[in-house]
Amino acid sequence: MDQGSTRTARLDRLPYTRQHHKLLIGSGIGWALDAMDVGLISFVMAALAVEWHLGRSTLSLIASIGFVGMAIGASLGGLLADRYGRRQVFAMTLLVYGLATGAAALSWSVAALLVFRFVVGLGLGAELPVASTLVSEFAPTRIRGRMVVFLEAFWALGWILAALIGYFIIPSFASGWRWALAVGILPTLYALVVRFGLPESVRFLEAKGRDAEAEASVRAFETSPPVLRGVKVPRFQPTGSDDIEAATIWSRPLARRTAALWVVWFGINLSYYGAFTWLPTLLIEQGFTLPRSFGYTLLITVAQIPGYLAAAWLIEVWGRRVTLAVFLAGSALAAVTFGLVATGEGALVVWQVLAAGMALSFFNLGAWGALYAIGPELYPTRLRGTGTGAAAAFGRIASIIAPLLVPVLLGWGGQAYGFVVTFSVFGAAFLIAAAAAFLLPEQRGRLID
Repeated sequence: MDQGSTRTARLDRLPYTRQHHKLLIGSGIGWALDAMDVGLISFVMAALAVEWHLGRSTLSLIASIGFVGMAIGASLGGLLADRYGRRQVFAMTLLVYGLATGAAALSWSVAALLVFRFVVGLGLGAELPVASTLVSEFAPTRIRGRMVVFLEAFWALGWILAALIGYFIIPSFASGWRWALAVGILPTLYALVVRFGLPESVRFLEAKGRDAEAEASVRAFETSPPVLRGVKVPRFQPTGSDDIEAATIWSRPLARRTAALWVVWFGINLSYYGAFTWLPTLLIEQGFTLPRSFGYTLLITVAQIPGYLAAAWLIEVWGRRVTLAVFLAGSALAAVTFGLVATGEGALVVWQVLAAGMALSFFNLGAWGALYAIGPELYPTRLRGTGTGAAAAFGRIASIIAPLLVPVLLGWGGQAYGFVVTFSVFGAAFLIAAAAAFLLPEQRGRLID
């Protein structure tokens, strides 16, 4: 069959249609609910430190256990998505972590909370690579990176929602953290929308021989009216796919990109979750009240949105690799700066803390957007879910280590230099990830098979 008549080529030629918009919004809401659940634990930790009188070591376990689940979930989610479909696994993950989060609100001890948070992590980790793969496989080539970055931008909305819940609910009620976790049951309801409202990947359907369903899905996108006609999208001639024949993600054609992608995932996870999971608690330890700490964290979190928007524009102008490296380098500078200024509560220091924290949010989350755009483009269809899921799973190892590492680094630095040491380590991790980004192939304008 001529390449111009294949279903994937027909999808690649389409403009941005209402069906694309429905897919992006539908997947994005699930993404935001994931972020809300991840973000809530940072505020719950700060509240438990006061209510249950927990020390740093116990709090670090509460943070890390969820990432243990996420590491396992990310790997399993990718494998299951390649076998059973992107949409099915997406819906299943929402059910898993939504029910577990609601159950966590009933926790009667630290041990019970740890068990529930582990199960939550299984669902959270499985969702992210599956959702990004689904969106990337429907996106037209020339705007594929931009669509995935916009999907990742929903993470900021979810984290802001978590900050709002933390700011308004947790300090307002006795055991307010329980009410905050109870809100986390919402994803179970949204699982029905994903299962019956979103399309299954055409590439997956073809790989499974379900050609009639694949054809119906493509025609639904072809007959959907275009939207955003006034938006200018960079135009370039697609250069074709890599046509890679590989049995595994570690076969010779893919080994270098897999190794580089894993390094980036490890570095960005270590720094992001080390910093933001502990942020409200660290601000409290610096003398800020619980509501004030949550308020400052909310302001810092809002800066994630312009970071995503900037990355979404630049990724189709500069390309994936340069955009990712620049935002990672900016994250490194912001992390070191934050460590230097976050040492007290004077008026000048507060402004410095907010400015450095917002810069860290801006660059860090822009880098996340670029990373999620790059991952699915690196692998052929039959390995795409596995490849993105395995990279995410390896990154989750860093997210497990990060909350445990923070108390150690703070101890090394002592009262005077704890923040400097901690955030300098995060800055170094960002720089290593930026260097690894240049080992990834540039996929802007290339067809994915």
